[in-house]
Amino acid sequence: MTSPLTQSTGRRKEAVARVRLRPGSGTITINSRAFDDYFTSATHRQMVMEPLRLLESQETYDVDATIEGGGVAGQAGALRLGIARSLLELIDTARPPLKKAGLLTRDARKKETKKYGLKKARKAPQYSKR
Repeated sequence: MTSPLTQSTGRRKEAVARVRLRPGSGTITINSRAFDDYFTSATHRQMVMEPLRLLESQETYDVDATIEGGGVAGQAGALRLGIARSLLELIDTARPPLKKAGLLTRDARKKETKKYGLKKARKAPQYSKR
């Protein structure tokens, strides 16, 4: 296997994606599985392909990713950010369109932690006056 052109990290919720871009035919491999097998939802596949489609480089680079943690939506978001960051290193003119589309911003929203004395993060037990 050839060495990667770039290596970057994308994060979303609890998911972390390590992304490697190589020159190739547009093959995407995630955790040694095919792209369509890993993301069965068309929405998630479209979300991941957004940075490549925006810069018209779907058939230019092969993407090899390792994703850990989180759920399917978080993993798709992490992979999208990782791909956008890798493309930023390779293509000089990539920053303005990626920034305008909001693909370079890390979504910092996470699950709020549970507080003691409560049932969930904010849900309190039912109050009884008598």
